[in-house]
Amino acid sequence: MLRSIAVLIIACPCAMGLATPTAVMVGTSQAALRGILFKSGAALEAVGKVTHVLLDKTGTITRGEPELQALHTAAGKSEEDLLRMAASVEVHSEHPLGAAIVRAAEARGIQLEAAEDILNLPGSGISARIQGGRMLVGTPDFLEREGVDLSGLETAVQEMRQSALTVVAVGRDDAAIGVMGLADGIKPEAAGAILALKKMNLDVGMITGDNLGTALAIARQAGLEPDDAGEHVFADVLPGGKADVVRSRQSEGAVVAMVGDGINDAPALAQADTRIALGTGTAVALAAAPVSLLGGDLRGIPEAIALSRRTMRTIRQNLFWALFYNVLLIPAAAFGILTPMMAAAAMAASSLIVVSNSLRLRRWSMQFGERGV
Repeated sequence: MLRSIAVLIIACPCAMGLATPTAVMVGTSQAALRGILFKSGAALEAVGKVTHVLLDKTGTITRGEPELQALHTAAGKSEEDLLRMAASVEVHSEHPLGAAIVRAAEARGIQLEAAEDILNLPGSGISARIQGGRMLVGTPDFLEREGVDLSGLETAVQEMRQSALTVVAVGRDDAAIGVMGLADGIKPEAAGAILALKKMNLDVGMITGDNLGTALAIARQAGLEPDDAGEHVFADVLPGGKADVVRSRQSEGAVVAMVGDGINDAPALAQADTRIALGTGTAVALAAAPVSLLGGDLRGIPEAIALSRRTMRTIRQNLFWALFYNVLLIPAAAFGILTPMMAAAAMAASSLIVVSNSLRLRRWSMQFGERGV
């Protein structure tokens, strides 16, 4: 009878039941203190398995607050005409580049024209009708596909791209009005975050709708070396193409984490194995991602991955101890080596060990700049 009681006490699976939830609870709470929100324990587990990280450029690596830096008009056009026509169309766009153009026009006190028949073309540009004419604002390639003659502006476009400016062209019907160059500064923590990801042996890439020249310049500023840039920078990618980039990486056996903040990133976020959205982004991006970074600090990406790996290691340690405890002490109780009182003490000790091991995560710190705790 005493042996049976001792076996029943030892076999009580308290430690086994506490092994996973205690570690997940502490891990998610530590992440929340760093501005990282996991929507579920499954999301916490998935982040640690990532091998490739793909970052959107605008609003993710960059601040998402571009400013107008350069203007070049076609023959017979003025800068005021260029800004008026562009801003009159872009005021109906939600893209950061459009907002920058509108701000520049407002700063010069330019009166905007009424536009109708607005058509947003994600990844290309926007079109509208103003005073009976068809206005097009977007990438130079987009305007050329629509039959707008950009001859005479090629040199200006090339110079802007070499200066890491994003080029926006403006045309009316089949004639060009001019081109504008906008710059979006790199987030101050971007280079450090990318370096931390590389030190974790992760493959880091950047996806953008900009042309390759501008994309490479931004990539170098963000810490993607030129050698890496040729392989890991995906330029001229339309919103639907971002999901194709993720899919191509997955076909190579990669476990991909996609990081984005905009509506254009939603398809890629949905395709990725792990989806990370910036808390400063759109509601669509946040809804598509089980992991969110409050404030948009990119340093949260390596921290989330490192914390996930540490949490999963803690879970494995807990499960090993719980299994070892049962395998070792159940036979001891069956052979009468342990009395019921000793078995009760051992059972309580095993639960305390599991909980204490999980609580060690509270002392975890990646020591990543100011975000280390």
